[in-house]
Amino acid sequence: QIQLAESGGGLVQPGGSLRLSCAASGTIFSLYLMGWYRQAPGKERELVGNITSADITNYADSVKGRFTISRGNAKNTVYLQMNSLKPEDTAVYYCYAVRRTVVTGTQKDYDYWGQGTQVTVFS
Repeated sequence: QIQLAESGGGLVQPGGSLRLSCAASGTIFSLYLMGWYRQAPGKERELVGNITSADITNYADSVKGRFTISRGNAKNTVYLQMNSLKPEDTAVYYCYAVRRTVVTGTQKDYDYWGQGTQVTVFS
């Protein structure tokens, strides 16, 4: 099992910045990927971006060039640096993690989610 604890949401004006943090605890030795999704009111949850255990990052087109995902030195913490925020970035941001196991050649992924943190961009 993996537990995810998020922090760093809040209110910010357009053009401002916020940094979200997510710390994983539990069975973290097999963490394969960590990242962020977001869900705005009335919309489906969408991928923001993620980072693999090999530090390969992936971003949604809507945040490329503005958001940066990174990992802490202990590799069990992931950060989302959000710059040049827009009102359309307003959403609940969820940290997620994928734990990957390979047993007798069979790969299996397990998904874990944080409780979410609100980000509101207002003018």
